[in-house]
Amino acid sequence: MSAITILGLLAGFCTTIAFIPQVRKTWRSKSTNDLSLGMISVYVTGIGLWLIYGLALGDSPLILANLVTFGLAGSVLYFKLRYG
Repeated sequence: MSAITILGLLAGFCTTIAFIPQVRKTWRSKSTNDLSLGMISVYVTGIGLWLIYGLALGDSPLILANLVTFGLAGSVLYFKLRYG
């Protein structure tokens, strides 16, 4: 595995796990009042586009990080739409 791939995996790991506390807090409290629907929507769209880009390039770090982040951010978007 190249140093660039390791760097990409590390970067993806950091940006992905950064979203976990928000998912846990939202799940537990069932409250999304402090979250902007616009921000979450644009963020999930952007992550989806990064995922497509990674798939087009066949870039494992981009695919893995954005697939997991898409799921995490998508769950927050779901909570925002469900709980307001």
